[in-house]
Amino acid sequence: MCGRFTIAVNKEDLKEHLYRQFGIEDFEVDIFLPRYNVAPGEKIIAVISDGKNFRAGLMRWGFVPSFSSGFEIINARRETLSEKPSFKNSFRNKRCLILADGYYEWKKEGKQKLPYRIALKDRKLFSFAGIWNWAELSGERVPTCAIITCEAGSELRKIHGRVPIVLEQEAERLWLTQQNPEALLALTEPLDESKFHAHRVSTFVNNSRNDSEECILPIENER
Repeated sequence: MCGRFTIAVNKEDLKEHLYRQFGIEDFEVDIFLPRYNVAPGEKIIAVISDGKNFRAGLMRWGFVPSFSSGFEIINARRETLSEKPSFKNSFRNKRCLILADGYYEWKKEGKQKLPYRIALKDRKLFSFAGIWNWAELSGERVPTCAIITCEAGSELRKIHGRVPIVLEQEAERLWLTQQNPEALLALTEPLDESKFHAHRVSTFVNNSRNDSEECILPIENER
């Protein structure tokens, strides 16, 4: 699963990315950046398509299915996207990109769970494939979202059995505009693991209230 991630960039870098990748010029939202420890239940930056243009805004991380009154799902399995009632409609009609520059997983070693940060080697910002849905929460209509995950390959499996779907740059727009379910699933094939770098970080990150650069700093002598 993916339960924490980072978007450790400033607003100007984010705006430049949104314009370069999606042609979005008017991104003005009330969010603090950089973020080093984004947790479920928080507002995250997402991109959607309205059928004509791409738009960026804030969503709540914790997908609420249409038939639920409050059950929140942070991850959706790639294997059940097109079939499970919770996800099927959003997979067909409400897909999103969730912007990040890294994520955390915890590796079990004996009785310990050791945190690692995983990021791409060749680009700073990337997009998780996501789905979203409107929900009534505390009397307010808000967009809620989940990150899609799949089974990890042989290397990343050493840290955790599942990984979030990180899209190739050329696949990001297609994820929002493609309509064929089989073609959509093909976009979510996991990336070559050699494109990622993982390093162990301090258990400081375990507390979601900790949100500083200390969260992402490598522990010495760890890959």
